[in-house]
Amino acid sequence: MPDTQRPVIGVFDSGLGGLSVLGALAEICPAADLIYAADTAYVPYGNKSSEQIRVRVLAMGQALIKEGCTALVVACNTATAEAIEALRGEHPSIPIVGVEPGIKPAALNTETGKIAVLATAATAKSQRLADLIGRHAPHKTVHVIPCHGWATEVEALNLDAPSIVQDINSQLLPLIEQGVDQVVLGCTHYDFLAPTLNQIIGGRAQLVGVADAVARQACKVAGTENLTGTGHISLMSTMNPVYLPHALTALGLAALLRKTTAPPQTISAN
Repeated sequence: MPDTQRPVIGVFDSGLGGLSVLGALAEICPAADLIYAADTAYVPYGNKSSEQIRVRVLAMGQALIKEGCTALVVACNTATAEAIEALRGEHPSIPIVGVEPGIKPAALNTETGKIAVLATAATAKSQRLADLIGRHAPHKTVHVIPCHGWATEVEALNLDAPSIVQDINSQLLPLIEQGVDQVVLGCTHYDFLAPTLNQIIGGRAQLVGVADAVARQACKVAGTENLTGTGHISLMSTMNPVYLPHALTALGLAALLRKTTAPPQTISAN
């Protein structure tokens, strides 16, 4: 368990997607102690009911607090949309940062007024996403694309899976051709699909992710901005934790392994 005299930021997701936020945190606040927890026993969240997601988010948050975390990052758009308020209600004294699709920066940067949002089925139909669009892009044309199975393919490290390429070609490319110039990555898993997306889009639209912004906010509320020294990273999951180092390497985040001080552990979140 990390030294509880220092702030500890806990980051969790259903699986590998939140590693994009972990990578940003390690870069922006290199002295921060971090725990990453993947709820791999229940991945993905995007096809679960609202109640199932709420139960898992509360369980993962409680488990990380027991591990000594003093701040939490819900590094999953679906979990944020469905359950972050419930988690905050359970732990009012713990700073909790969520992840929301980058509608605001997309709306500010679009030149054509046309935006596409790539999201899980749960996020796509959530009131939270509808509210974001209404608040930040009321006069823009926003196309929300439910990306069935994409998170599962990323979990399997199939970053250029035929199903994903087919969806991009059938659903996103026609919108690009109609003038969409901002493509919002509405799931942290999709950050790892950026090379595939960019190859197909061919520079005709800008991808909008939020990992860096989330990391900056988490460092601020956790009080880790001015820490000195070298923080360390603990890797945990609810099932098969030994997979995480392999995933980090496959996803281009192998440098994070140098900050780990122990083998990945199983986290109990029931």
